[in-house]
Amino acid sequence: MNIRALTGFLDPGWPLDPRRIGALAACMKTARTALQEAGYPVQSLRLATPPPAEIDRPVPVDRREELARQLEAECFVHGVDYACIGPTLPEEPRAYSAVPEILAATENVFVSGLIADSEDGLSLSAVRACAQAIVSASTISPDGFANLRFAALACVPPGAPFFPAAYHAGGASALAVAAEAAELAVDALRDVTAPTTARRRLIGMIEAHAAALTRLIQPIADENQVHFLGLDFSLAPYPDPLRSVGTALEAFGLSAVGGPGTVAAAAFLTDCLDRAQFRRTGFNGLFLPVLEDSVLAARVADGHLNLRDLLVLSSVCGTGLDTIPLPGSVTPETLAGLLADVGALALRLDKPLTARLMPIPGRSAGDEVHFDFPYFADSRVMALPEGPLRGMLAEAGLLELGPRPVE
Repeated sequence: MNIRALTGFLDPGWPLDPRRIGALAACMKTARTALQEAGYPVQSLRLATPPPAEIDRPVPVDRREELARQLEAECFVHGVDYACIGPTLPEEPRAYSAVPEILAATENVFVSGLIADSEDGLSLSAVRACAQAIVSASTISPDGFANLRFAALACVPPGAPFFPAAYHAGGASALAVAAEAAELAVDALRDVTAPTTARRRLIGMIEAHAAALTRLIQPIADENQVHFLGLDFSLAPYPDPLRSVGTALEAFGLSAVGGPGTVAAAAFLTDCLDRAQFRRTGFNGLFLPVLEDSVLAARVADGHLNLRDLLVLSSVCGTGLDTIPLPGSVTPETLAGLLADVGALALRLDKPLTARLMPIPGRSAGDEVHFDFPYFADSRVMALPEGPLRGMLAEAGLLELGPRPVE
């Protein structure tokens, strides 16, 4: 099993304090060496900050592009692969317009925008601002690739180690592990005919790896006075059938992901994750990133899997809409409706969800999609019927939604 990321969380100060970044980077490098010597390849080292408005000295909107450029430079100096600036907040509506500027000014900095949280509900103004940011960012490069580094967040807590959702709560520096664990599900379901056997195998694999990872990292974190948040064992894929969530789902008994039984199979895998015992942070769910999973990408291309299917799957197991190729002509008004649905699901189900949407300039629904990027599989543009929000949903206020009460 690979480690997708070792993610460090810190308040870098403003102006940036290179000593803080260097100290946490050194801790992450030591942890990476320990993991790799134990047989866990580490794909990347990553760094996440608080929301710019909540950094020790808040960063003004007109300085956030500078924050991103300086943070990218410091990461390069200290051997950190990627950085993620904490989310833009609904109470600073003007700040969402800085998102495309940050993406255009950097190559390795991720950013996000908050659209919903359990205290305030769904911000319809933030929904529209994120939709506009997505459309604006889609033209930064001819292939729309910049939106890989942006996501709208709904009810996502701090401490999730997967990008672009990662951000710091403030205070002491921290460390978390993002696993690339889809292959565990593939292995657990291989040549198995009984769900009880599959469950026992998958839970056993997760708990064994989690215990080993914790034994390796906890002493390093303690020695460096860094808080170890824990593990995000989300079943994240790699574009290889043997490391695919789609492969695991179909091994459970589906004719094709998106067909009848998909929700049941996905719920089973996530239920196994829920039952496993380990120190948790982040999502710990089922990642269904269309372009990062070769089987999901193929099912979209052959018409078995669509956006509504993915939204339904989010309700039982998933983490939202991820790396979704969309027509380049999609409007902010239509994207706003899709983001509002994601936010509403997150609030009613009391679970973190994200939306990473990728309009591709010049492409229409059904057109082939190919990126010269080793972590993406080929697919086709997904259909999103035009349907701008009207009436009360077109207003700028908050939509107060709470979780469904359980008696």
